[in-house]
Amino acid sequence: RPRVRTAPRAIFTITPRAAKHLKEMIEQRDPPPLGVRVGIQARGCNGLSYTMDYAEERRSFEEVVEAEGVKLFIDPKAQMYLVGATMDWEEDDVKAEFRFHNPNETSRCGCGESFSV
Repeated sequence: RPRVRTAPRAIFTITPRAAKHLKEMIEQRDPPPLGVRVGIQARGCNGLSYTMDYAEERRSFEEVVEAEGVKLFIDPKAQMYLVGATMDWEEDDVKAEFRFHNPNETSRCGCGESFSV
């Protein structure tokens, strides 16, 4: 009986809203970067926070996630913390920001800037 193989799931997903906003930000840069690097850093009242920066090149061992014409480079040190996470763009009357929905988080600080796993 033939084996059916499914496509591997991306380590990290991005919503169409987030991709649209990232694409606009990238296109405004001169020259435009290759994409956006996503990582984590030890800081904040709950231990870790998400980081984002423009990526000019792909670094060793980075996972690359492509969505809606945007490339995200996932820092290798952050990969185990970001498996299954989704990045979204949220706007309301007071703020507009990228939000990370991460099933690995065990707690988040009150201001929402840092988390723990």
